[in-house]
Amino acid sequence: MIRALFQAMGHEYLDLTITSGPDFVVCIMERPALWMEAEDLAALRQQLFAVASKTLPAGSLTYGVFEKGGTRLSETIITLVLDPSGAPVAFNALAPMQVDSAPAPVEVLHLGLVMVDPAHRQRNLSWVLYGLTCFLIFLRRQFRPIWVSNVTQVPAVVGMVDTTFAADWPAPRAAPRKLAHLMLARAIMADHRAVFGVGADATFDEEHFVIKAAYGGGSEALQKTWDDAPKHRADYYNAFCTNMLDYGRGDDLLQLGQMNLAAMRQYLSRSVPQSALLALLGAGGLVALRLVVLPVVYWADSRKAWRDLRPFQGGRQ
Repeated sequence: MIRALFQAMGHEYLDLTITSGPDFVVCIMERPALWMEAEDLAALRQQLFAVASKTLPAGSLTYGVFEKGGTRLSETIITLVLDPSGAPVAFNALAPMQVDSAPAPVEVLHLGLVMVDPAHRQRNLSWVLYGLTCFLIFLRRQFRPIWVSNVTQVPAVVGMVDTTFAADWPAPRAAPRKLAHLMLARAIMADHRAVFGVGADATFDEEHFVIKAAYGGGSEALQKTWDDAPKHRADYYNAFCTNMLDYGRGDDLLQLGQMNLAAMRQYLSRSVPQSALLALLGAGGLVALRLVVLPVVYWADSRKAWRDLRPFQGGRQ
């Protein structure tokens, strides 16, 4: 936790290390290519490749953080899970998108590419890989709701996103779609297909939020048959996916939801294991420290300014 404190004070991007019980260490690195030393950045790339190689043939993914010569590590938030020996076992490459939607641009967090070493898939890592970073960014935004998107054909992931975030659509028991869902989906499909590896030839069904023939933009290796797609323990999510998606054609669902106060409460009470709750609250406290406490401390130090914040001088000015 002391290390995380100094990291939180060091620069403007998230750089936290959290211990999740005795089994895992979680590292959150926001836009690492903008601040990380070249040697450390190369090591991070190797860790991401190491996890991917446990699941897919080398070089089979060519989008996102695996794009050759790309800049995604300067645009992505990496959540990396390590075992006690320091070996990487899972990661999420979360992509913030500035979506051009009326009446003003909206930031949407795309849940991005999630990969888990097959040997660790039953270790309850979904709360880390899908909700943790969104929760911390929600705190940093001072509890302002933030939109979240996800593209998948996996029933287990469809259900996980639906139960983690609020106002999720589409979902088997969702409330009617709002206009905001449609406007954001149109803008995402128009401008941000490369973020989730969907090619220009894929068509979007606006009524059902289904991307037809989605695997043509560098994500071909991720396409699954129905038999291979991990199922959800609640059968209605499995039935929903079979009814909505053509697995032979390679369809995906585009899900949109929000991290808000209701989702945060549900996330803390249902998703986060009790053994990790204290560490998570500590990480949230560090985010709050940087937002509230540190500016006050710097303002009270009359010896020097801190960015645009002028120190308190006392007396009349």
